[in-house]
Amino acid sequence: MMRASGTLFGLSPVADPDVVVIGLPFDMGAHPTRVGARGGPAHIRAHSLLVAEHGRDYGINPFAALRIADLGDVDCVPGDVETSYARIEAALDSVTAFPITLGGDGAVTLPGLRAAARKHPDLVVLHFDAHSDAYGDGDGFTNGNPFVHAATDGLVDPTRSFHIGVRDTALNGLPGRLDRAKELGYHLLPVGEIGLGFVEVVRGAPVYVCWDMDVFDPSVAPGVVTPAWGGLTLRARLGLIRALKDLDLVALDVNALSPPHDLGGQTGALAAHVILEFLLLLCQRAS
Repeated sequence: MMRASGTLFGLSPVADPDVVVIGLPFDMGAHPTRVGARGGPAHIRAHSLLVAEHGRDYGINPFAALRIADLGDVDCVPGDVETSYARIEAALDSVTAFPITLGGDGAVTLPGLRAAARKHPDLVVLHFDAHSDAYGDGDGFTNGNPFVHAATDGLVDPTRSFHIGVRDTALNGLPGRLDRAKELGYHLLPVGEIGLGFVEVVRGAPVYVCWDMDVFDPSVAPGVVTPAWGGLTLRARLGLIRALKDLDLVALDVNALSPPHDLGGQTGALAAHVILEFLLLLCQRAS
C-alpha cells in the first residue's frame, strides 16, 4: 500500500484497530465525460476534517470509542483490472478489522465482495445506488457488472440481497434495464418504493454494505460518476442507515465519487458523513 496524503477525519495511526480505512483509487477510465473516480479516496479524506468535528456532538465520540486506522491507498492502476483487483483483494485479505473502503468507481466492489466472501460464508449485500450495476452477462469486468459476477460466482446470496434506490428503469428510452438483476434473483427497491422490510430479510446474515454516492439526488451530491435525478434526500439517508443498527455488518464500501465534478467538495463531505453514520452504528454494536 502507498500512504495517502492525510488520513480520513485526520486520524492518527493506531495499533490493533477495530476499523480500518483503505483507499481504492481505481476507475475503468472508460466513461466518455466523467473520468475522475480514481481521485475519490483523497477527495473524501480532504473533505472529512470538518465532518469529524460534528462526530463529537452525537453523544458518543466514535473516534474515541473505536480504534480506527487509515492504512492509506492500495497501489491501483486505473483501467488495469487484473493488477488492481489482485492488489485490492490482497489488501483486504490481510486485515481482520472492520474494513471501510473508499472508491473508486463501482468496479471496486467486486474485489471487495470477493475478499468479504472468503471470510463470511452466506454473505448478502445491501447495495444503495441509482443503478443495479448488474448489467449484461458478466462478459469481462466493468463498473456496470460487478453484481453479475457476485451472483454467478456465488459470492453473495442474491435472493437475500437488495439494490436500494434504483431509478435506471430505462436508458436512452429503452426499457428493461433492471431485468438482468431480477433474473439473477436480486430484490430491487426503486427510489419511490423504499421501505424497511429488507432489514428483516437480511437479519442474521453477514451484510456487505455498498454505498454508491449517486444514490443521492444530484442536488445534494453532484460530484458522482453517473448522476441520476430523483435520488435520496439527506433525511431519507439518515433513516436508512440508522435502520441497519442491529444487523451483522461486515464491510462498508463507499464509491463512485467524481471529484472533478464536485462543486465545493459537497459530495466528498457527504461521503465522509455517510461513513461517520456507520461508525456510530459500530459504536452501538460495540457497547
